[in-house]
Amino acid sequence: MNKISFPIAVIITGIVSGVGGMLLAMLLHTVQHWTFGYSLDAIISPESFLSGVTHASGLRRFAALVCGGLVAGVGWWLLGRYGKKRVSVDSAVKNPDKPMPAGTTFIHALLQIITVGMGSPLGREVAPREVGALGATGLASLLKVSSEQRRVLIACGAGAGLAAVYNVPLAGAIFTLEVLLVSFQWSCILPAILTSAIAAVIASLGLGSGSQYHFPTVHFSHSLFLWVVLTSPLFGVAASYFRRFTNKAKQGVKQNWQMPVLCLMSFALTGLLAVWFPQLPGNGKGPTQLALQGTLDGSLSLALLVCKVVVIICVLRAGAEGGVLTPGLTVGALMANGLFSLFSPLLSVSAKPEIVLIGAAAFLGTSMCMPLTAIFLALEFTRADSSLVVPLVIGVVIAYSSSLLLEKSKA
Repeated sequence: MNKISFPIAVIITGIVSGVGGMLLAMLLHTVQHWTFGYSLDAIISPESFLSGVTHASGLRRFAALVCGGLVAGVGWWLLGRYGKKRVSVDSAVKNPDKPMPAGTTFIHALLQIITVGMGSPLGREVAPREVGALGATGLASLLKVSSEQRRVLIACGAGAGLAAVYNVPLAGAIFTLEVLLVSFQWSCILPAILTSAIAAVIASLGLGSGSQYHFPTVHFSHSLFLWVVLTSPLFGVAASYFRRFTNKAKQGVKQNWQMPVLCLMSFALTGLLAVWFPQLPGNGKGPTQLALQGTLDGSLSLALLVCKVVVIICVLRAGAEGGVLTPGLTVGALMANGLFSLFSPLLSVSAKPEIVLIGAAAFLGTSMCMPLTAIFLALEFTRADSSLVVPLVIGVVIAYSSSLLLEKSKA
């Protein structure tokens, strides 16, 4: 029976994750439009979040983030006090017989989407992963698959959720294998690829099939390799400290009266900074795109880098939830853009978009300990030319290796 049930469960998991990811993304766009007052007649519009925030008044930006802080603080405080104990995706994969509580998980996902839509500097990618894993948990119980198959199915549902919201089927599958299952056996590879592919196709019906970032034509040069070799260790070290600080911030969260107060304060700080830096609210897609286009000034890039890291750590310490995938990508892109502005004349390097993308991927892969996923994400996010694969791989590998050496030296 399991031989028949499991393939059926894999296919349905891909469909459920795709529908869930699509609906969550539509909710995110709706919240963004209403919060900042742009494109009110459409859910999916050609006007970007950065454009909408930029055209909003400084007072509206501040008020939006203050309201977001209230929703985050009160929402997660109430959920922690009255909801069932949450089971994370990682915990569900490690212990598949311990189910994710449906109500708590769903509300947790909705709070993430709503607060990110209101300007939280965290990412939206955890919510669709949770919904995908939750759907897979229900299917596994309904079809009575084995414990090992349940584990694979939950991981595939989470990876498919990631694939759905960003239209990255290969990266979604690699994330499932590298991060969640930590296995590249064929019994895991085939379900991971199938669920992510189905989810991406389903989600594209409502969200479109375009890439997340517009990337110019690649200008390959040998000086790019020299730049990557020299700078990638810097991204590895910086990403290692970023991971350490964000993890410490999460561990310091307390489920008491402090949460609403700290969330309000941290979101208000983000809103205050957003009066001068409209690129700051949200998961960071806007400034990353500007850096990839080569239109982001070096001094502004460094200012945004500092502000972005500060507000990410503050909101995590306050107790707000969300991903650090796209924020990590943004931090890497801003760092690369700033380094390019400072030092490119010394090496006669002109490949700014390529340098930004490689730096962003190197930082992301190291900060989240997922080098393979970061490589595929960078390629699928931008649909970059294949000639960028070699320097991209070199950059990510050097950065990740530098981080490992740093951690080993401190052990």
